[in-house]
Amino acid sequence: MDLSNAVWRKARGTTENGGNCVEVASLPETVAIRDSKNPNGPKLFLSHNDFRHLTQILKNL
Repeated sequence: MDLSNAVWRKARGTTENGGNCVEVASLPETVAIRDSKNPNGPKLFLSHNDFRHLTQILKNL
């Protein structure tokens, strides 16, 4: 998947951790997730629905 035009943003809940956090990019068909310390490393891809479900689960932890 070509991510050259993806706009990455840091997750709100992790920006106070000294810059080490998760970043997300919303794409037409999916949401991409990466580690901000390793932007060229592996990415996780979730459907928009699965990403919403994941964030709801994490909010309840």
